[in-house]
Amino acid sequence: MSPDPDRFLSDLHHLRSFGAEGAGVMRRAFSGPDIAAREWLVARIGEIGLTPHVDPAGNVFGLTDGPSLLIGSHSDTQPEGGWLDGAYGVIAGLEIARTAAGSGGPSISLVSFQDEEGRFGALTGSDLWAGRTTLAEADRYTDTDGASFADARHGLSHLMQEDFVDPGRFTGFLEAHIEQGPVLDASAEGVGVVTSIVGLRQLQITVTGQQNHAGTTPMHMRRDAFQGAARVATLLNERFTNIVTPQSVWTIGHIRLHPNASSIVPGRAIFTIQWRDGETDRLDRMERIIEDVLTEVARETGLRIDAGRLRNDLAPVPMDEGIQAALRAAADRHAQGRWRTMPSGALHDASNVSHLMPVGMLFVPSIGGISHSFDEDTAEADLVLGLRVLADAAEALAPS
Repeated sequence: MSPDPDRFLSDLHHLRSFGAEGAGVMRRAFSGPDIAAREWLVARIGEIGLTPHVDPAGNVFGLTDGPSLLIGSHSDTQPEGGWLDGAYGVIAGLEIARTAAGSGGPSISLVSFQDEEGRFGALTGSDLWAGRTTLAEADRYTDTDGASFADARHGLSHLMQEDFVDPGRFTGFLEAHIEQGPVLDASAEGVGVVTSIVGLRQLQITVTGQQNHAGTTPMHMRRDAFQGAARVATLLNERFTNIVTPQSVWTIGHIRLHPNASSIVPGRAIFTIQWRDGETDRLDRMERIIEDVLTEVARETGLRIDAGRLRNDLAPVPMDEGIQAALRAAADRHAQGRWRTMPSGALHDASNVSHLMPVGMLFVPSIGGISHSFDEDTAEADLVLGLRVLADAAEALAPS
């Protein structure tokens, strides 16, 4: 198969127009721009001769008849997102499926999963499709503004069908994505064949102290919830030192203070702790350290500290060896000496799809390692290179 790079780039830039904000994109799941983008994709699917199917979660499929290889990613973005995150894999799937259909080539379907970026929880659309969460459970999810998944998905009700696509019709799943990290760009390499996706766990921590006057409460009498949260963050950095690797990461990325006023000692702090690693044992050890730190800070400060798990844990996921072999062979043909094998430190829908079928992933460079930012970008030559490698591998893997 020979995908058309100009047609591919044209579609990719057109998808960028939905929710465009300067160089970036604001296209959160079920927002106006997201709904418009999915309407456009449904129309494109029909134009290339595939059957569109929008399931109750908002996942958009373009289906061939009979068994097929599935290619895709997601098209929703972070609140302030880059134009390629997820979108690259969706449009690569569209172009390869169109090329296959137009040339009488192998059987290839495509998908754009919904809410990968976590407005209602990470990987929501693929989580539902994989059966790891029920629709009834997901409908109770709310975003940070209190909107429910149930209400939000009504925005796509005019496109939705009542059933989910049967995963048994697919022989495997390929997902192309920008790296979202600095490795390929720093080494001037054009392609990364993904070996595994890291596991992720996340807790929401609530520190409860005593709300009081910021001017009249002596420091030694304060029960400052924020100081408790800061102490937790400091101790975690110290205690993780001896068990983590350079690939281990942990983040306190969201915090809310109550009542969040400059002249009031905060009585409550709510924050998240997220940690990722490629080994389940290390994730377990990091969790035990977190538990010990929370207990220690509560004992030292007299603050009450409660922890609750956010969504399901995501275990480390190895990529299918047969799919990796096809991607490596294609990379050798198109990017000889300019590709590598590598793990993914970011989560992807392939994590959930791996519970249904063999999966594989391909990375292209992120300039400067930047992602989840308006500054996210990739050279067009690298976007096209990744498309060609993916198409070659798809031709080898898809049923004829």
